[in-house]
Amino acid sequence: MNIFQELFSYRQMLKSMVLSDLRTRYKGSILGFLWTFINPLLTLLVYTIVFSTIMRMNIEHYSVFMFIGLLPWINFSTSLLTSSGIIIRNSNLVKKIYFPHEILPLSNVIGGIINYLFGLVILCAAILLDGMTFSYHVVYFPVILLLQFILTLALSFIVSSVTVYFRDIEHILGALIMAWFYFTPIIYPESMIVEKYKFLFDLNPIRPIFISYQNIFYYHQEPNWNDLTICYGFSLVLLVIGWFIFRRLNRNIAEEL
Repeated sequence: MNIFQELFSYRQMLKSMVLSDLRTRYKGSILGFLWTFINPLLTLLVYTIVFSTIMRMNIEHYSVFMFIGLLPWINFSTSLLTSSGIIIRNSNLVKKIYFPHEILPLSNVIGGIINYLFGLVILCAAILLDGMTFSYHVVYFPVILLLQFILTLALSFIVSSVTVYFRDIEHILGALIMAWFYFTPIIYPESMIVEKYKFLFDLNPIRPIFISYQNIFYYHQEPNWNDLTICYGFSLVLLVIGWFIFRRLNRNIAEEL
């Protein structure tokens, strides 16, 4: 409970770091905050052209199907990549003043979630423009988003602290995330997975999150609650483990920076 009390006492610092991250994300660019909407829109156009004309996917409303998974993936992968070096980038702050260092990865993950929520504007517009509708199943969105937040934060605790001691992690992570992307049913439906390899894809801890997004936005059905419950349990355990790793490595972190 001490860590929650400490984080609460530093809530103003956390808020300031989140706002600073959102302000500086596109600082110096002409379009500024508009890039929050332009980036996902450009990504949607590129992937739609590639997978609808060149590598044809015979799926109705494919651009929407793909974008439903692509948006949270961009948030997930970007949060992990930026978290991996966040302590190193803030080394001067870490050395000069005391504050719970958990604020660094936490502010990064919260900022990413907020950015993802802005990107949902493009998704909603794409759904309506493509002639699709929404169902009441979207009420389950906060449950899935919270799960994504917990899992992303758990992994961010681990990679942010380990990278201080093993700087190569920041570079290795990029290659692992690229492989992870194709191992997750985002640009293809789960039904395309060959049955004899399906058990390997089922081991993917983030699979239930993306399948759930597809269920509520595309298929208009409830998430698989059994899969989500298992994923919640796994994510919470990983969060505790990640926090212990972060705390343990944090003891000598100033000496390594």
